[in-house]
Amino acid sequence: MNTKTKFTVSFGIIIAVIASSQSDNHGLFSINTNSITRITNNDTPESKTLRLGYFPNVNHAQAIIGLKNGEFLKVFESINSSSSSSSTDQSKIGINEFVFSAGPSAIEALFGGQIDAAYVGPNPAISGFIASSNEGLRIVSGASSGGASFIVRNDAGIESVDDLGGKKFASPQLGNTQDISLRKYIIDNGFNTVENGGNVTVVAVKPSDIVTLMLKKEIDGAWVPEPWGIRLINEANGKVFVDERDLWPPEGKFVTGNIIVRTDYLKENPDVIEKLLEAHVNQTLWINEKLSEINNENNTSKETNFNDDNNISSSAEVVNAFNDGLRQVTGKTIPENELKEALTKMDFTYDPIKASLFKIADDANRLGFLKNTKGNNAIDITGIYDLTLLNKVLQEKGLGEIR
Repeated sequence: MNTKTKFTVSFGIIIAVIASSQSDNHGLFSINTNSITRITNNDTPESKTLRLGYFPNVNHAQAIIGLKNGEFLKVFESINSSSSSSSTDQSKIGINEFVFSAGPSAIEALFGGQIDAAYVGPNPAISGFIASSNEGLRIVSGASSGGASFIVRNDAGIESVDDLGGKKFASPQLGNTQDISLRKYIIDNGFNTVENGGNVTVVAVKPSDIVTLMLKKEIDGAWVPEPWGIRLINEANGKVFVDERDLWPPEGKFVTGNIIVRTDYLKENPDVIEKLLEAHVNQTLWINEKLSEINNENNTSKETNFNDDNNISSSAEVVNAFNDGLRQVTGKTIPENELKEALTKMDFTYDPIKASLFKIADDANRLGFLKNTKGNNAIDITGIYDLTLLNKVLQEKGLGEIR
């Protein structure tokens, strides 16, 4: 069976898994084909184009900043310069951007041949890998760590874990990364959800509506990514009940963003993916350099004084670059104070933090949110990584390899 036929079959399997998952309300997939926005940078017929997906989220900052300030394209121009002098390959390489609102839609687009690579969270990557019989995609780099919290209303009467019973909480999407974290935390502390015979209610609500529900006191809290945690604190009388970093000792690091590539595209276009990773690493280093004065290397400080003159200049470049990019993508920006605070709660990295992904997969499996196409409960994601090109880029830059 050739590669294209194999992936056609795999896509059919994935759609079947999606359908069965939705029917019993326990799958990670929730398809919304209207959640894709296409932004074309280079779409001439002779172009060899990378179709890259990402979300307008803080944990995809490298893509938002690098694509919109032209730094990604500068890296790709090095391929174009070398190919223009080659007698065998005269094609130019461009980037087509696809902006998604949810990970499942990005996975569907990846296997449907609409995109070639994407920035996504851990659970969509895991689900897509398993649904394609471990063949459809590979994680080629990390993107972000942290940036998720359990926020509760100050007046909800929740002072300790003993107070969770009888409460109603929200997560951004059934089976997504924060939803898994919330449900596991509830179980680990001796409670269970209503559908499983317990007395804690968990509902899936899009983040913007979570703010409204908190204000109306229709929910008692939510497990959300940034900047929504900061927004719930500032706008909805919320307080941090759990900073998820505290649940990942000793360094508080856990993956919240990866770069995935469709396996056939990775095999056929390693030069393009290598340049994508070079651009990603460059942008990661730039962000971290600018934030180094406000985030210490061990990420031990949970609070930052942004009124300090030294911090204002170092964070402003990242804040402005991100909001400039976000404005071009969505027409909106995040309030500067909220974005600055959100940046203190996460790390930008090219390290995929492998151990955390395996634990996330195990947690999702135990909670019944993963389905094996073979029809059994065994989950094996050991082949999900291919860091060959990332390590090549890191070696060329004199940086340590990821093992």
